[in-house]
Amino acid sequence: MTTPAPTLRPGNQLASTACGTRVVVIRASADAQPQLTCAGAPMVPAASAPQVKDTGSGTLVGKRYVDATGTLELLCTASGAGELVCDGAPMTVKAARPLPASD
Repeated sequence: MTTPAPTLRPGNQLASTACGTRVVVIRASADAQPQLTCAGAPMVPAASAPQVKDTGSGTLVGKRYVDATGTLELLCTASGAGELVCDGAPMTVKAARPLPASD
């Protein structure tokens, strides 16, 4: 039996149990309970996660990752070898918005 995914709130810190990836929730839908994984393992609250050191480049520090619907946004605070996945779909790096012209 699997446990239901916790409700994510902005400010929550999550960590992977399989690699060194750590993230902070920036934006999340109030009623959504997504299945969030990294390197094939569920993400857990950072306070209860074991310290895993790796030098992979699956996630990048300082980058924002969004899910396919654009309702979940995470900020990577520690890089790791794994790939962030939300409900079975890989999360993508959020593109920067262009600055307005100053002409």
